[in-house]
Amino acid sequence: MNIYPAIDLLGGRVVRLLEGDRERATVYSDDPPALIAEFVAAGADRVHVVDLDGAFSGTRAHRAVVEGIVAASSVPIQVGGGVRDQAALEAVFAAGVEFAVLGTAAVKSPEFARAACAAYPGRIIIAVDARDGVVAVEGWVELAEISALELGQRAAGWGAGGLLYTDVARDGAQVGPNVAATRALAEAVDIPVIASGGVASLGDIKALAEADIPAVVVGRALYERRFTLAEAIEVARAASSAR
Repeated sequence: MNIYPAIDLLGGRVVRLLEGDRERATVYSDDPPALIAEFVAAGADRVHVVDLDGAFSGTRAHRAVVEGIVAASSVPIQVGGGVRDQAALEAVFAAGVEFAVLGTAAVKSPEFARAACAAYPGRIIIAVDARDGVVAVEGWVELAEISALELGQRAAGWGAGGLLYTDVARDGAQVGPNVAATRALAEAVDIPVIASGGVASLGDIKALAEADIPAVVVGRALYERRFTLAEAIEVARAASSAR
């Protein structure tokens, strides 16, 4: 299992939100590109970046910052937040980003999402952000009339490169990931599922690896030094190899 450290951007700074609430943001850094060297040195093979201002407004807000992150990185970057039309998608890839994450667009503009998956094979990740099994969009403030499972299966049919599954109620709360729901989604589709939300301990990493989840995004737990990225990678590899 791979560990993807998260860089969430709000107002140009690196933050973590609690349950996606921008009013409950904790600031961890004013220099996002500076984090890349630390993550790469610890063994990261991909970094997950979210433009939170873009997610809330629908328009990308951190173009220069993302370009700086890409320029500072020797590993692939995946970016989500505000990527809701063709122009935004092309701009993300033009900046050197390897993977684009589509969330709200996958629900509200499914034809665009389908076309994106076809145009960029393997490079489109569909975000399945769910609260009590129902997909949340527009920065998680609005519930859609579609279940996480239905969206995941739809994205698999489009040929998406993977799913990013987040249990919104657990994100940033460090109460443990929803292993059962993540595994259920993974079993229902034939594309990789990346877990996200709630990771608080190395035990959580081990549980996801033992559930055969191929990757997990980790944020607050790393910033608050509950464990290091190197430790998480070591635990994930050991658990995966023991299966």
